[in-house]
Amino acid sequence: MAKAQVPATDHWDIKQGRPKPADRRFRSAAVEEFLTDRSARIGDPALAALFINCFPNTLDTTVAPGQFEGKPDTAVLTGDIPAMWLRDSSAQVWPYLQLAVKDRALRQLLEGVIRRQTRCILIDPYANAFMADLDAPPLSWSTKDLTDMKRGVGERKWEVDSLCYPIRLAHGYWKQTGDTGPFDQQWRQAMRLVVDTLRVQQRKQGLGPYHFQRESTVSTEMLPAHGFGNPVRPVGLIASGFRPSDDACIFPFLVPSNLFAVTSLRQLAKMAHAILHDEALANDASSLASEVEQALQQHAIATTPQGTIWAYEVDGFGGQLLMDDANVPSLLGLPYLESSPDKDLYARTRAFCWSDRNPWFFRGTAGEGIGGPHEGRRMIWPMSQMIYAFTSSNPSEIRQSLKMLKNSAEGFGFMHESYDQDNPKKFTREWFAWANTLFGELVGTLAVSHPELLRS
Repeated sequence: MAKAQVPATDHWDIKQGRPKPADRRFRSAAVEEFLTDRSARIGDPALAALFINCFPNTLDTTVAPGQFEGKPDTAVLTGDIPAMWLRDSSAQVWPYLQLAVKDRALRQLLEGVIRRQTRCILIDPYANAFMADLDAPPLSWSTKDLTDMKRGVGERKWEVDSLCYPIRLAHGYWKQTGDTGPFDQQWRQAMRLVVDTLRVQQRKQGLGPYHFQRESTVSTEMLPAHGFGNPVRPVGLIASGFRPSDDACIFPFLVPSNLFAVTSLRQLAKMAHAILHDEALANDASSLASEVEQALQQHAIATTPQGTIWAYEVDGFGGQLLMDDANVPSLLGLPYLESSPDKDLYARTRAFCWSDRNPWFFRGTAGEGIGGPHEGRRMIWPMSQMIYAFTSSNPSEIRQSLKMLKNSAEGFGFMHESYDQDNPKKFTREWFAWANTLFGELVGTLAVSHPELLRS
């Protein structure tokens, strides 16, 4: 049995830019051709250099291809944290799907990600992160958590989107390649567990088995009420312990994640029907999606002086939290995830998110954007600026986003997790592969759709 080789975290001097070819974790001729083609269309040399660094960053520095039981097995680290998040790993490799049909080795690597995620879900559907070596101990900050830790789990924060992202990746892989190889009986078992877990967390039959407590002075690191989170009224929505930021929810019905779940469950229903020929799974996924969609319409829309918008979190009792967080799924990012069913409602929500009405929106001399409790006040996440550009049809908004992104990375060559609104030299995380790859996806897309916006 060939095991995936876990990437070292000290092999790459980030200050030297993209790793040299011999030091890259994976090399793809299709990716190199893509970099050459797209960078030639970028009129701003600084943006072109950032694109060349960022787009392949996941492949260059974080992947660990191998085999398990004779089939592809790929671990994907987040960057400077030696673990694989189900969300991050899906998002990190997403932009490479478009190239998989041209590159058999790349296609096998992506198949390995899907198979690894399948194994992880079967270990524990409530975990958000897993160790690259599934025999390794958990992340250092998780060793004393009061929860039901399983072998191979890095951290056990229940996040609805952790089960949605692997479906998005699997569906995208199937649509791009036509390959059904990864969707075997083990995948069927994992998807059955996904639907069952989401149903349990509707909390119609009680709180369910998941609970989480942590010794910490940071309130967002733990769940109240003995680790089960604040109360909800069962209305058909799915409760989440934590947000995509890994911060605890205030009201457990996290709206952007529930909207994402509707999309993901319908994608799963299509795959269960077309590939697995499992009508029971297809019908269960589809009916759950419809139930959640109806509950969102009834309980997740808030009234403001500017009109109705999506709330960020609700509890089913009438409690609503109006804000947005930079991490995706976010309210701002709903169209990016194909999870925005009402165009006008989204437009009003988007205006709210990118304004001072959102308590986690910051504007300073270095830029403007959305942050969140994870890094605190004043800290803008470049990811929010990327999503703002992705969801815009306004050339001036896109240009402004690109300008802020370029300025935040000046002298460094890569994207950060967050930076101070008045000082881009004050930032968090040098090596955050999701942000790098998302930036590469944005610029690579604009190089075809709007190359005029990429001129200096």
